[in-house]
Amino acid sequence: MKIVLLESLAIPDTLLASYANILSAQGHEFCAYPKDTNEDTQIAHAKDADVIMLANMPLSAKVIENCPNLKFIDVAFTGVDHVALDAAKARNIAVSNASGYANVSVAELTLCMMLSLLRNVPQVDARCRNGQTKEGLVGRELKGKTVGIVGTGAIGIEVAKLCHAFGCEIIGYDGFPKKDAPDYITYTSLEELLERSDIVTLHCPLNDSSRNLINKERIGLMKSRSYLINAARGPVVDSQALADALNNEQIAGAGIDVFEIEPPLDTAHPLLSAKNIIVTPHIAFASDESMKLRADIVFDNLHSWIKGKQINTII
Repeated sequence: MKIVLLESLAIPDTLLASYANILSAQGHEFCAYPKDTNEDTQIAHAKDADVIMLANMPLSAKVIENCPNLKFIDVAFTGVDHVALDAAKARNIAVSNASGYANVSVAELTLCMMLSLLRNVPQVDARCRNGQTKEGLVGRELKGKTVGIVGTGAIGIEVAKLCHAFGCEIIGYDGFPKKDAPDYITYTSLEELLERSDIVTLHCPLNDSSRNLINKERIGLMKSRSYLINAARGPVVDSQALADALNNEQIAGAGIDVFEIEPPLDTAHPLLSAKNIIVTPHIAFASDESMKLRADIVFDNLHSWIKGKQINTII
């Protein structure tokens, strides 16, 4: 069986080699290539592959359709909206993801953004470097704030645990709330969550119902001293509407890790020049620990599928 990795898993070469050696010992061929978003290059690399492994690089229908031996797509990522699932389904190609690898990593960056926004960390850092003081920039504590979590899957629950430890009131919105969610989460409608929360943090998947979920109208429901954090998927938020709200001081600030496209961004992107916003180039999922766990999961997916026992099944 030929297994093709189309982009780096961000782990040490020695660790990748150890995974590859196990596959070689089982009689499989393993090839790893640097990331290249060009479809023709991807086809050239994977045209005779039985398995494609990738992270968050787009995998189009064209590529899938030009890989006649393809039987399994092993996605080293939680979201799979970058993979042409319809094309995979049409060919009965199995797809698994790496759900769970970044729960802690994403939750910790979310908390970092909450604290940084509340305490004006970017602004006071700039003041300090310019020989100035904190005058007019005294911040607020997280303790006692109402945190609204949109999407209470594994990552949302991890965020809730951290916020609960800080003494926050936690409210949640989820189309399919978990029956075993912690009892300190009170579920409400989305509109009530937006109206009540001091901090709104997004952890929902991207689908037809969540695209532009946070739009001009819904941002208008938020408190003037509230903050919005998006560590989910970029298109869940209407970027222009959020930039307008920030520039008009309609809300107090935002922390954004994801955008409509993967960074690098056009420097004219409206959020890059908006007031009181922390932007990061999609780093929430990426830590030394989460990358190692991700590799473990994605290779476990592969070995389980080879044995006829697919796990983390998407298709």
